Amino acid sequence: MTDKRIYQIGLTMINGVGDILARHLLQYFGDAEAVFTEKKQLLEKVPGIGESTAAAIRQPGLLARAEKELAFVEANHISTFFLTDEAYPTRLRECPDAPVLFYFKGNANLQARHILSIVGTRSITPYGKELTDVLIRDLAAVFPDLLIVSGLAYGVDVQAHRRALANQLPTVGVLAHGLDRIYPPVHRSTAVEMLKQGGLLTDFPSGTNPDKPNFLKRNRLIAGLADATVVVESAERGGSLVTADLALSYGREVYTFPGRTGDIRSKGCNELIRRNKAGLITSAANLIESLNWALPKKTPPSNEEPQLPFNNAEETHPVLKLFHEKKEVQIDLLAVELGLPVQQLSSILFELEMDGKIKSLPGGIYRIIGD
Repeated sequence: MTDKRIYQIGLTMINGVGDILARHLLQYFGDAEAVFTEKKQLLEKVPGIGESTAAAIRQPGLLARAEKELAFVEANHISTFFLTDEAYPTRLRECPDAPVLFYFKGNANLQARHILSIVGTRSITPYGKELTDVLIRDLAAVFPDLLIVSGLAYGVDVQAHRRALANQLPTVGVLAHGLDRIYPPVHRSTAVEMLKQGGLLTDFPSGTNPDKPNFLKRNRLIAGLADATVVVESAERGGSLVTADLALSYGREVYTFPGRTGDIRSKGCNELIRRNKAGLITSAANLIESLNWALPKKTPPSNEEPQLPFNNAEETHPVLKLFHEKKEVQIDLLAVELGLPVQQLSSILFELEMDGKIKSLPGGIYRIIGD
């Protein structure tokens, strides 16, 4: 009995058949195997197929190539996700141009409760690094199972992956080539870490080069896998703006950080805000509030963790008492004074920010409001 994945992979290798037309074929014939076994005359009757595409489906050697790809998949412990599979990510399936099949290696939950895509310029500035670092750190403090998606490219992408790893968040890189290589090669060590804490995903078979058009094509997966896309920094033109437009076309939310009006690396972000294509955010609290993500219920801290015996009353709240004294404090210095791990303190500061008592500033600085 022939493995059905050979036909599923073969469906993606037909010249002239993209994801949308492949969907039509599946709707018409029921499954991928039927596309290759039905009579040529029936194929030609499918809207958008015609004689030349029907001939391409019958091309000798096509299924042999698919069989070779399946051997690569099995040898490298790669999973395939076909559009009709129950495990196919629901968010991605909703997109009209979702891949009929993609390849995934890793352990991330692609159906995670919260998934966020973070993209931006390849020429990230110190400002962009700080925005990325603080955003992911503060999100991780509240949603420890949040899945971060990006493209493993230079700049914002790899910064997002690395900060997710540093904060013990799962992270998935969407590639513009097959899983037989890593591009750029300098990100190989990060990619290896991601296989243990997330994964790598692509709809390109092995042997596919990282050609420029592939990067634009893969952006639809970055946008489609997530609840929302955050653009950290972007020039006036760039792939991250394409990702933002794709997210909007899928009915997903887009957010961005504002930058100085003369800053070339913020020009695209400022334009997204000006055209009402993206919501303006300055912190994780802004983002969570805008997305209406319900905050997880608190669990009692373990005995090993430092205890903070306070309630919401400002006069007995040690963090707020420090803010009343100092007006603004850097998070690392605050952690030292309170004897708390930064991760635990981030969660406390987030709640105070959501309550409107403090606000976050660049540099990991927090300032009390109305004092």
